[in-house]
Amino acid sequence: MAGKPKLHYFDARGRMEAIRWLLAAAGVEFEEKLLESSEDLDKLRHDGSLLFQQVPMIEIDGMKLVQTRAILNYIATKYDLYGKDMKERALIDMYTEGVADLGEMILLLPLCPPDQKNAKLTLIRERTTNRYLPAFEKVLKSHGQDYLVGNKLSKADIHLVELLYYVEELDSSLLANFPLLKGLKTRVSNLPAVKKFLQPGSQRKPPGTEKTLEQARKIFKF
Repeated sequence: MAGKPKLHYFDARGRMEAIRWLLAAAGVEFEEKLLESSEDLDKLRHDGSLLFQQVPMIEIDGMKLVQTRAILNYIATKYDLYGKDMKERALIDMYTEGVADLGEMILLLPLCPPDQKNAKLTLIRERTTNRYLPAFEKVLKSHGQDYLVGNKLSKADIHLVELLYYVEELDSSLLANFPLLKGLKTRVSNLPAVKKFLQPGSQRKPPGTEKTLEQARKIFKF
């Protein structure tokens, strides 16, 4: 029997959190090897574990996979969260890329210079309520089904719900005018595997702090 997937990253959300969410939603237990110093990262680089010298990296099925999208696509394919045919996969990819666009803005917010933060927050709020959430609400309304693609849970639903939690952390009022998205969030959050992941004490990471940012600077030297 294959061992549990092993995730290599530091103790924060960053670019690993979507991987944690997807594995958890698939009901897959995983281990984490947390980087605590730049030396830990250098060790992975020097032993050939990181093809492009970067984390996230996940050990799974005898492979050391890097690049977040490649990892997510492998997990989604392995655990039947990637549609039934090429057309469904194309839609799932399209929606996932939209999620990633807004998610990237939120992810990089802590790195924004203090004098630019308010402007960046205003832009994120505007894009959230005028571009991204209306698009996903429209998709759900267009077919009246429980999930984004094929009336079946896919990686697109999981990534979107993860994003909705981050949007709520920024400003809980931003979801107010999107009842179908709120319904999707509740539906996915109540799936047993996801519900377990959302409980205190799980491997889900909390919002970043100044301490998290300082740790990232120490490890990644930026």
